[in-house]
Amino acid sequence: MRENKKNSVVSRGKDFGRKVVVPSLSGAVFTMSHMTSVVYAAGDTSAVTKPLDNLKTLIIAVIGAVGVIILAKNVMEFAQAYQQQDSSTMNSALKGIVAGIMMAGISSVLSFLGF
Repeated sequence: MRENKKNSVVSRGKDFGRKVVVPSLSGAVFTMSHMTSVVYAAGDTSAVTKPLDNLKTLIIAVIGAVGVIILAKNVMEFAQAYQQQDSSTMNSALKGIVAGIMMAGISSVLSFLGF
């Protein structure tokens, strides 16, 4: 008798899939495929993207300028630390020099990559 109950539950699940799920999915696919619309975009998109390009250029220029300032500060710091033979300050200044070079050179790297 228990086998009959299992079979009836399984058969109800198959019937549910055939009677409810398949028509629902078919209807959703049909509706999505027939409710499309054609969009004609303007040919000149520079009016939309120009403010973003200007903002990108400004941010990259600011990062480059700050990088040059950090580079100059840390070069002077390294020279003072070298004169005083202070190794911990020299290490810190060298890290700052590397960071300044990276920030100053980011604009050229991004322009090389096409941004």
